[in-house]
Amino acid sequence: MDRDRPLISVITPVYNTPKRYLRDLVDSFLLQQADFAELLLVDDGSTHQECKAFLDCLSAPGVAVHRMSENQGIVGATNLGMDRSKGEWVTFLDHDDALAPHALAVIRAAIEKHPDGNFFYTDEVVTGSDLAAEDLFLKPAFDRVLLSGVNYINHLSVYRSQHAKRLRLRAGTDGSQDYDLLLRYLTDTPDDTVYHVPYPAYLWRRDGRSYSVNNLQKATEAARRAVSDAYGGVAVGSSSVIPDLHRLAFQAAHRTWPSISVIIPNFNAPKLIRQVVGGLLDKTDYPTLEISIIDNGSDNPETLDFYRELTSLHSNVSIHIKKENFNFARAVNRGVSNTRSDFLLLLNNDVEIIHYDWLKEMVSCFDYGNVGAVGAKLLYPSGNIQHAGVIVGFGNYAGHWYLDQPGQFPGPMGRLAVRQSLSAVTGACLLTKRGPWSEVGGFDEQDFKIAYNDVDYCMRLRKRGYRILWTPFATLTHHESASRGSDETPENRERFEREKANLDRHHGTVGFEDPACNPWYTTDRSYPTLRRRAALPSPRTNAIGGSANGRANDMALAR
Repeated sequence: MDRDRPLISVITPVYNTPKRYLRDLVDSFLLQQADFAELLLVDDGSTHQECKAFLDCLSAPGVAVHRMSENQGIVGATNLGMDRSKGEWVTFLDHDDALAPHALAVIRAAIEKHPDGNFFYTDEVVTGSDLAAEDLFLKPAFDRVLLSGVNYINHLSVYRSQHAKRLRLRAGTDGSQDYDLLLRYLTDTPDDTVYHVPYPAYLWRRDGRSYSVNNLQKATEAARRAVSDAYGGVAVGSSSVIPDLHRLAFQAAHRTWPSISVIIPNFNAPKLIRQVVGGLLDKTDYPTLEISIIDNGSDNPETLDFYRELTSLHSNVSIHIKKENFNFARAVNRGVSNTRSDFLLLLNNDVEIIHYDWLKEMVSCFDYGNVGAVGAKLLYPSGNIQHAGVIVGFGNYAGHWYLDQPGQFPGPMGRLAVRQSLSAVTGACLLTKRGPWSEVGGFDEQDFKIAYNDVDYCMRLRKRGYRILWTPFATLTHHESASRGSDETPENRERFEREKANLDRHHGTVGFEDPACNPWYTTDRSYPTLRRRAALPSPRTNAIGGSANGRANDMALAR
C-alpha cells in the first residue's frame, strides 16, 4: 500500500489516558493487520506522566503521534487529526475504546462493494473497563427520523475525508461533537448512499469516565443545538421516557392546523363507540375534526339512540349505515370517500383517548417531509405495549414488536422513546393524507378484507417513496378486538391464512429483512433475540421507493 494515501484514517484525541487503555487501543489497531489504514493519536496537552511516556515511546507501523501545543479539547484535537490525516475516508476512535477484530477489513469490503457510498456505520459492542462484552448495540438501517431523537449511529462512523474536513468539528459541541458533525454531514447526503454495515466493529468501553457521561447536561444541550440547527431552528425538547433523548417541537411551528377526517368502522358496541367519539369530541385538543362512522348494520337500540344524539348535537359527525358482510378494508375506503379533509385518521372503535395532545403530535410528524402515514403508541388496558410499530417479516409475515412489554419500556438504544421510521404501523390508529391514499388506491378490499390491510397499505406507500413513521408521543389505549367476534371459526381461520399468503405474494414477507430491524435479530418472536447466521449480513441502505433521496431539512410543514 502507498502510505502516502491510505484508504482509512483512524483519529483518536488523547488526554491523560490510562496506559492500559492506550495499549488496548493501539493493539486493537495493529491486530487489524490493515496496511491500508493509519492511526493518528493526537495528544491534547496531556499532563499525566504515564500517558506522556507511553506516547513518547510508541513506535508502530501505521501509527503516528501528533501533539497539540496547548489543551484545546476534543474538538480542537480531532480537527488537527483530520488536518494531518491522509486517508480517503476518516473515522474516529475514542481514547478509551478499541476496534473489534477485522473491523477495518469489513469496512474496506463495504467501501469496495459500494463505491457509491458516502457514509458507512457499524454496530458496536458495549464493554466494561476490561473490554469484556456487556451489551450489543445492533442498529437499524439509516433513519433520519430516529437520528433526530437519538444518536443511534454513534460508533463506528466512516466519512469521506474531503467532506468531513470541509465541515470540521464545531467549537462548543464538546460531548456531542460527533453527533453535530454527523447531522451536518448527512444533511445533503442522499439516503441511498448511507450504508449500515451489520458488524459489531467497535468496542465501546463504558466505565463512567467519558466527557459526555460526566457532563451529561452540557452534552445534551449541545446535542439539542445540533438537532435544532439540522432542522432549520426548530426547538428541541426531551423525550418523556428518557430525558436526555430528543423531541423536535414541531407543534410550536404550526400557526393553523389542517382539518382531519376521522373514519371509524363500527357495529353495535355502544360502550366502545361512545368512548372513542367522546374522546375525540371532549378529550382531544384539535380544532377541526370531521367524524365519519361507517356502520355495518347495527341493530342495538342503545347504539342507534347514540347515533341520533350525535347527529343532532354535532354537525361535524356523520353516520353511514349499510348492512353487508363485514369487510374492514371496504368500510375504511367507504369512509374516506364520504369525507373531504386532506388528512385522514383511521381509528378503531375500541381505542380510548387518554392524552389531549395526541393528534397534534401525529400531524406534526408530517413535518419531517415525504411522510405517507403516522402511527401511534398503543397500550393494552393493563398499561403494557400493544403497538410500538410493525416489523415486516416477523413470523414470515408481519408482527408487532415488544408486544406486552411495560408501557415505558425504552427498547434497544432507547428507540421506543423517540420517533422513528418503520415499514408499517397499525391501522387501529393511523394518520395519512388523501394524496398518498389516492395514489396507491387506498385499502385492498379483495386480498386484505380483514387482516394485514394496514401493512399492505404502508408497504405500497414505501414503494412509492413515502416514509412511515411511529411516535411514542401520541399514546392511546387499545381494547384490542373488543368488538369483534371470534377469529377461531373455520371460516375466519381460512380467511386469515389466505390473507397471510396474499401478504407474502404481494410483498415477499417470507424471509424479508426489515430495514428497521437489525439482521442479527430473530424474527420468530415479538421480543427479538440474537440469532446465528451462516455469513455476515451485507451492508444495507434504507432506500424507500428505490431512491429515498430524503434530506434532513426537507420539511413540508403541514399547515
